[in-house]
Amino acid sequence: MPEKTGKAGTETTTGATTTTAGTTAATGPATEATGAATEATGAAASAEDRPRRRQARGERRIAQLLEAAARVFSTTGYTAASTNAIAREAGVSPGTLYQFFPNKEAIAIELGSRLMHEMRQSYDEVLTPIDPAATPLEEVIAGTVDRFIEFNCRHPAFFVLMHGPDIPGRIAEEHDALHTTLVARVETILAPFAPDAPPAAVTRTAQMCVGIYKAGLELILAHEGEEREAYVEEVKGALLRYLGPLVVTS
Repeated sequence: MPEKTGKAGTETTTGATTTTAGTTAATGPATEATGAATEATGAAASAEDRPRRRQARGERRIAQLLEAAARVFSTTGYTAASTNAIAREAGVSPGTLYQFFPNKEAIAIELGSRLMHEMRQSYDEVLTPIDPAATPLEEVIAGTVDRFIEFNCRHPAFFVLMHGPDIPGRIAEEHDALHTTLVARVETILAPFAPDAPPAAVTRTAQMCVGIYKAGLELILAHEGEEREAYVEEVKGALLRYLGPLVVTS
């Protein structure tokens, strides 16, 4: 009896061992399948990310080329600038540049469009209707001029592309639209200061203000340091002396 029990026990143990081995053998392929599925999912995700990574690299390259173009345009002007000079400034080959832009005009149009978009954002933030009783005219002039001068000093290529000779026609058209918007915004600021003035007179005054600013801007950009600051103050003073007699004070 003990021998049978031992034998049975041995058989039971052996069977259990066999069962465990079978379970292990069955689990192995399942684990491998799960790993393969995980790898497949990762490969699919990686494949989906590749276009996004390429797009991000392309956008960084475009930004690099536009920054280089802005420096070249500011230094040499639009007419004298070349794609070779822009590529050299960007630290890339001309072939790399041509992967993104077919010629200098395309670069200028893209750069000009981006700068004008940023300038429009400045209009939205600065040129808003003002209560004359709460904000003195001098403060309005100072805040507006400072904001636009800061933009142009930070982006000297903007003036070159907007006012230089031989600029692409598309830039000229967009700039004309930008000028119209600027004049209209200046009118919204001036109207409360001269409530009795007819609309046509307010429009002429706004046009004169923009003209005075642009004339002064060219002088400001041509100087640096304290001399530049002096010209900024001259522009503010000229606008204040021009607008002062037109303002109705209570």
